[in-house]
Amino acid sequence: MGKTDERARELIDSITAEYRRYKKLGDGAFAQLSDEELSRAAPDDNSVAMIVWHIAGNLKSRFTDFQTTDGEKSWRNRDEEFAGRTVSREVLLEKWEDGWRSLFTALDALADDNLNDVVTIREQPLAIHQALHRSLAHTSYHIGQIVYVAKAFRGSAWHSLSIPRGASASFMRAGDPMQRSATRT
Repeated sequence: MGKTDERARELIDSITAEYRRYKKLGDGAFAQLSDEELSRAAPDDNSVAMIVWHIAGNLKSRFTDFQTTDGEKSWRNRDEEFAGRTVSREVLLEKWEDGWRSLFTALDALADDNLNDVVTIREQPLAIHQALHRSLAHTSYHIGQIVYVAKAFRGSAWHSLSIPRGASASFMRAGDPMQRSATRT
């Protein structure tokens, strides 16, 4: 394997790891919410369920037949993703996992030499590495919204998914910094 191939593999692995890190943040936020809070939204705001439907719809559309069809599938109804809904935790997690499964299946199928191949999203041609970065930014943005909503619902009962406020110094003193970065989000 040449240096270019190694760098391509490192890039794919790095992007995959970042997606997994953000998925873990979403999972951590869901775990702290009641079933009712998963569907609750302030007026003119998105509920966690709405955001999950949007992320899952986006990932499924973008990454189903990723290399051969436009990422905006005709069967996707983006507006419906933002419809108010009351769902059980099981239904929400099933939808969530379905979107991620589409993504990770597509990422697993990528070979090192695919990163400069061209895919289309809404008829716009993008190199695969550009499409992946665009999707990662979009997904992380919405997971940030989920975490923000969850934290607002939990208030002082919120358990930090990162370094808790006021704990940076003790975090930096504890153990091997490389181990911490691999295990913390």
